[in-house]
Amino acid sequence: MKQIRITKIFSFETGHALFGYDGKCRNVHGHSYKLSVTVIGSPISDSNNVKFGMVIDFSDLKKIVKEEIVDVFDHATVFNKNTPHVHLAKELSDRDHSVLLVDYQPTSEMMVIDFSEKIAKRLPESIKLHSLRLQETDSSYAEWYASDN
Repeated sequence: MKQIRITKIFSFETGHALFGYDGKCRNVHGHSYKLSVTVIGSPISDSNNVKFGMVIDFSDLKKIVKEEIVDVFDHATVFNKNTPHVHLAKELSDRDHSVLLVDYQPTSEMMVIDFSEKIAKRLPESIKLHSLRLQETDSSYAEWYASDN
């Protein structure tokens, strides 16, 4: 059967700071991210299946991405846990702010790699993660493609 790509787009607000960076992004700031998630698979051919004709129900894909990415990163501030930002993270956490400590520099490039791993492990076996696009601003985004990895 033919392979079809399905894409769903998600939005979330996240703050971050790039420790050691030589530009403005070393300061804590935030973005209105848009994450496009594209999966690939064959539409279900069993006419008795309630999902007949679908690669994946958009609501099933939404549940995965919401639980793994949106609910975790939305309105949180992300810091690399291997930098002195951990002191700022602790202070923010102590004041009931949502803080994520990750083991990478929280650039769009590294976030999209992290997201690809989290989403791929949750997909049904018959469906593969094809690509992700993480848009940080209107004119800047990072893309991840399974075929490149």
